[in-house]
Amino acid sequence: MEKSGSKTVVFITGAFVHHSCWDEWQNLFKSKGYQTIAPPWPHKNASAETLRNSHPNKDIASNRLSVLIDHYDQIVRAQVEKPILIGHSIGGLIVQLLLQRGLGIAGVAIHPVPPKGVMTFRLSFFKAGWGPLGFFTNTRRSFLMSFDQWKYAFTNGMDYEAQKEGYYKYAIPESKLIVRDTITAVAKVAFENPHAPLLITSGSEDNTIPASLNEANYKRYRNSNSVTDYKAFKDRNHFVLGQSTWKEDAAYILNWINQLP
Repeated sequence: MEKSGSKTVVFITGAFVHHSCWDEWQNLFKSKGYQTIAPPWPHKNASAETLRNSHPNKDIASNRLSVLIDHYDQIVRAQVEKPILIGHSIGGLIVQLLLQRGLGIAGVAIHPVPPKGVMTFRLSFFKAGWGPLGFFTNTRRSFLMSFDQWKYAFTNGMDYEAQKEGYYKYAIPESKLIVRDTITAVAKVAFENPHAPLLITSGSEDNTIPASLNEANYKRYRNSNSVTDYKAFKDRNHFVLGQSTWKEDAAYILNWINQLP
């Protein structure tokens, strides 16, 4: 196992949200001596409001998971030192896929979309994902969550004002094809292969990626003979990066990183 003394962190954003969701996380990590970046997805280098106003956005609609993985592959390889990878949702899936390529000194997958073959039959998972999958709709048009969809898929359990603030601050259009690609071979992980240390976290109130799905993802690594850890947090929904408890999650992650060999 390589030494984990890297002080560079690459934050990898999930779907449906603006990359500025990492701003406070970056500030915290920088205060602890880390160099951080949170690069936007292709065609998303504009404000959340500008991107919402661009909907339907054919360029965003054209994004595919394979291209997105390669996009972050190039960013990670360009770093001066091998970085720590921290991703949320689809970003958490990308962390796992990049570790498969030998990229990253360690990885943290926060409420990650699971790799191909890890499934759940929880109703909330299908209810939250049906709209973004966009079956029977035009894939040349981007998908933008309505506020009601946002409240169910991301901010369930939060008060109305916080839900509304989160929506207008972070919600952006998404590619239906990217969401569909997560259930294809592009998202396949060879769980038995050795990998850099990986932490997977989950939230008890997450409708989009239920905790049981993250736990099942974690358990698939049991034969890898590599460091793989799992932390289940209570009272976290899919908006975990912006919830009032985010500092507790970040502190746990920083401690986990600091404990690595």
